[in-house]
Amino acid sequence: MIKLSTSGPRLAQLLAALALTTSSLALAQTAAPAPAAQAKPTQGATAPAAPTQQAPVSIEAQVAMCIGCHGIPGYQSSFPQVHRVPYISGQNAKYIAAALTAYKNGDRKHPTMRSVAADMSEQDIAAVSAWYEEQAKGKVEAKEPSRQPTAQVAALLQKGACVSCHGSNYSNPIDASYPKLAGQHADYLFVALKSYKAAPGNSQVIGRNNAIMGGIARQFSNAELKAMADYIGSLQGEMQTQPQGRFR
Repeated sequence: MIKLSTSGPRLAQLLAALALTTSSLALAQTAAPAPAAQAKPTQGATAPAAPTQQAPVSIEAQVAMCIGCHGIPGYQSSFPQVHRVPYISGQNAKYIAAALTAYKNGDRKHPTMRSVAADMSEQDIAAVSAWYEEQAKGKVEAKEPSRQPTAQVAALLQKGACVSCHGSNYSNPIDASYPKLAGQHADYLFVALKSYKAAPGNSQVIGRNNAIMGGIARQFSNAELKAMADYIGSLQGEMQTQPQGRFR
């Protein structure tokens, strides 16, 4: 066996080397890793584009859905029965807005109108309503209706107190949130009155939730409602069909 000398210069050299190795290992274990160098942007690289603002939707685009039905003279709906769609050109803006809001929240049940109104914001409803109000064919100046009803119809109208809200000529309601009626399609008026009349159970399917109009309409038979609708629809009014050709 070879014995190492435990004294002298040789031992001193070995101890020094061992100390240096141990110190290097400890330093390697405790030293924190150097942070990765940040990548420098490549010269000529394009910065992400800022999001572009959407251009405001024109009123022509907003009413495009409406004219598909309300812009065709005599166009008919089949819910809940066949009838002409109502005139809305020249109708009060506040009433149009109230009607669209009622379709949007489910107080009115027409499926097509509900789907249209569901996608409209409050701003859309206000803009479309204001535009249609401006499309009246001319102001009805006469304070009385353009023709007088029969005695039988006059009694029905008096019983319903129709003029107290819709005006003596049925074209000048006491509040703009109430509709003009004079000259409106009679078959539409009849369907609307029956929708207000619908029993609470049926109102979830075909009716209109309006406590005032519901209470009034339930006083009358359907034949009486039709007689009133026929008379009011025959009067001179301010509403009309706004032709589609305006946007072509």
